[in-house]
Amino acid sequence: MVTTAEIIAKNKDYTLASWTAQNAWSPITMTRGEGVYFWDADGKRYLDWSSQLINVNVGHGHPHVIKAIQDQVAQISFAYPSIATEARGRLGELLEEVTPGRLSKAFFTNGGTDAIENAIKMARLFTGRQKILTRYRSYHGATFGAATAGGDPRRHGHGPGIPDIVRLPDPYAYRSPVYRGRTQAEGDAIMADLVEEIVQMEGPQYCAAILIEGYSGTSGIIQPSEVYWNRLRQICDQYGLLLIVDEVMSGFGRTGEWFGVDHYPNVQPDIMAVAKGITSGYVPLGATIVSDEIAAYFDDHVLSTGLTYSAHPLAMAAGVANIEVYRNENLIERSREMGKVLRQGLMDLAEKHPVIGDIRGAGLHQVIELVKNRETREPLSPFLGGLSEPMQIVARTLREKGMSTFVRWSMIFNCPPLVINEAQIQEGLDILDETLSLIDGYYEG
Repeated sequence: MVTTAEIIAKNKDYTLASWTAQNAWSPITMTRGEGVYFWDADGKRYLDWSSQLINVNVGHGHPHVIKAIQDQVAQISFAYPSIATEARGRLGELLEEVTPGRLSKAFFTNGGTDAIENAIKMARLFTGRQKILTRYRSYHGATFGAATAGGDPRRHGHGPGIPDIVRLPDPYAYRSPVYRGRTQAEGDAIMADLVEEIVQMEGPQYCAAILIEGYSGTSGIIQPSEVYWNRLRQICDQYGLLLIVDEVMSGFGRTGEWFGVDHYPNVQPDIMAVAKGITSGYVPLGATIVSDEIAAYFDDHVLSTGLTYSAHPLAMAAGVANIEVYRNENLIERSREMGKVLRQGLMDLAEKHPVIGDIRGAGLHQVIELVKNRETREPLSPFLGGLSEPMQIVARTLREKGMSTFVRWSMIFNCPPLVINEAQIQEGLDILDETLSLIDGYYEG
């Protein structure tokens, strides 16, 4: 039997890990998963409080998805992208049914990053313009174009990136000075006015699209109100821009709706990028989904993009099976209801632990932001740089206590699989409670 040490040694000796210096990589192992849990090679169980990378929405080891993949690989293991398959047509049909507005056709990709890359390409091809407007606190992927589009500090060090990316200020009500002394809606209105001013200053005739996450993800689950979203749609309509909505993380029930943008019923995307929950990570898959108008444009204009593994049969089968699970097990509604349980539990923790400065999110997509002082809102870790001492304690303790989740900057992410139940939520809250008790002394209020 292979030991934990041997597994880790081989991984470190022969593979490279992302987003870390290799000597600092200290991985846990994983040998199996079921529901909201996974186990390491020593048999230790972990509560998957972040659904791996906020993508295993239907939980680990779902039998319906596994069988669909098994049946598909026994029938067709690969078909090149210009071949039509039954599963491909069915998944496209299902996506048309569950996505908002006039989104009607999907271009299948390998994941979220290339869904964004292709969204940018399509917007530029369709409009004949080049500039893409995006937010500072955003993450859109790690390839050259997608990384430039995102504002996450991990983009630094890769050179100037692709041209014609324009940054927008963030509707970050907890920290932006624009919101001081104002309500969320009042601050959002000003932020939206700033977006319009930037469009005017950049030249609307050069601006192809506004790219924004349907519900913010690893940048901190920062979400504006309907006031902001409605104005973005108006600005796009007024100046002829497309609205690209990144639903890679917030899609497929994560926020208690099919998609994050569904919280704003008057807002219809022109292009939507999805991944993660489309297959719950069982097989890599993403999609760039476009409106009727954009789809019609490419009837007579070449769609000059392509990927060897686009519309891979196994991914198509996994996507169909996942949407069937979401529907048959009412996981969208379940996310909404379990999200209320999670939010109440986090609020109860905030009553006990003053280091919790803010709680944000919807459904099973929530974050707590930790501070040194609630009045000054000074964060426990800076936006740029590594984890501070108290946040290192948090990250280490959560792992020791059997919780796997994102710990970034001063934030702990709470995004478990949509199949979680109340007892399992309480299990996670108890681990958080014990962990936060270890850093209460860092509070300076």
